[in-house]
Amino acid sequence: MVFAAGEGSRLQPLTLTRPKALIEVGGQPMLARVLRAFRSAEVTDVVVNTHYLAEQISDYLSANDFGMRVFVTREHARRLETGGGLLAARDLLDDGEPILLHNADICTDLDLSRLTLRGDATLLVSERESSRRLMFDADMRLRGWINESSGEIKGSPTDLRRAFSGIHIVSPSIFPALQKYSETIGSDVFSLTPFYMQMADELEIYGSELSGYRWFDIGNLEKLAAAEAAFTQ
Repeated sequence: MVFAAGEGSRLQPLTLTRPKALIEVGGQPMLARVLRAFRSAEVTDVVVNTHYLAEQISDYLSANDFGMRVFVTREHARRLETGGGLLAARDLLDDGEPILLHNADICTDLDLSRLTLRGDATLLVSERESSRRLMFDADMRLRGWINESSGEIKGSPTDLRRAFSGIHIVSPSIFPALQKYSETIGSDVFSLTPFYMQMADELEIYGSELSGYRWFDIGNLEKLAAAEAAFTQ
């Protein structure tokens, strides 16, 4: 599943007329980069969620063949965030196979087949600068979260702290927990990170550190320029 519903307000004026998922890096829309990486990892079925300027994404996918079956979900009234978007797409994803999740604004040359499922969910993490970090025990099982700027901590503090990279793989076994979490908070709009933190003791959620790849979050104009410089040949 590719999370492509975001507006990309920090990328304005570029995103005033096109969705963040269609912003180009190295001459390729980010959505195309992610889908080609999925195909290289032998993914055959993909769900793309949409909200902001959804028609542009649907038209783009209709006009381009990525060698996979691509299904588009539309979040009409509001953006459901990553957790709500995943839960809303359950009927398309809950077939017993692991689900690879990728934010559309993450630009990387990682071979996605290297990320394998361990437990109920496995998160790609790295040692890089970030104000918000996940905390793991010695076995790389998720135990907590810390905001390094404010000192706020959720869960159990540990010394092994890593930044989440916006790429993860989950078992469909988490869907009942996602549904329960949505009912508990009384909303279908929620992100996966707080869900992971809430369920860290009940689900087996692990971090995975890999090496030998480039990674950029194109969330603002400065970061987009850095990715463009790295991936333009």
